Order: sequence, then structure tokens, then C-alpha cells
Amino acid sequence: MEIKPIRNDEDHKAALKEIERLWGASRGTPEGDKVDVLATLVEAYENEHYPVGPADPVDMLHFAIEDMGRSQAELAQLLGSRARASEILNRKRYLTLAQIRAISEAWHLPIEVLAAPYRLDRDAA
Repeated sequence: MEIKPIRNDEDHKAALKEIERLWGASRGTPEGDKVDVLATLVEAYENEHYPVGPADPVDMLHFAIEDMGRSQAELAQLLGSRARASEILNRKRYLTLAQIRAISEAWHLPIEVLAAPYRLDRDAA
């Protein structure tokens, strides 16, 4: 594959396929250099066409529970009660600074994500 700008989804798909083919190439080799350049082009294309918004604290907690092996019971222990964990996970209450620090330290989650502003669903059932 000739290295060229990624201008559309077809170019993007071809670049990903080439990266997969060359994956594991040693740094400093022509193949390794090609992977580095293609990865940079793919990243630029994805950032422009598929931007990822800022992380949401409640979504981060759900991710930790569903994908990182944590549990709502563990969260309840960190927050002081099952009711408090449920309120936060259901967007009925904001995290406090003390809670943010406790979760960040125990679960090794970025404090800047946990402290980000987020919406409450006060009217949700």
C-alpha cells in the first residue's frame, strides 16, 4: 500500500487493514515506520470524522461496574450506602468531592473525569 492522505471511509478502511497486516513490526524498520505514519493519519481522520466527546462521570462509573469488574455494592461501600450509589448511578444526585476522591483512589479512575460536570435526571422515574 502506498501511503497517502485518508480522505474518505474507503481510505480509512484500507489504512486500518494495512496497519493490521504490519502490526508487530519493529520500530525503526521500514514496516515499523509505515505503521507509525499510518497510525498518525488514521488518528487524524478519526478525530475529525468521529470525535469522541468528553467522558461523563456517571457513564465512567457504569463502565467500571460493567466492564472493569467492579460492582454497585463496591460503589455503595465507597459512598456510604446502597441508596447513595443508586441515586448517583440514576443521576438523582451529584458526586461530592470526598466521594470523587474515594472512587478515584480505590478504583484508579481519573479524578478529572469524575469531577467533570454532568446532568441530573431529577424527573426520571
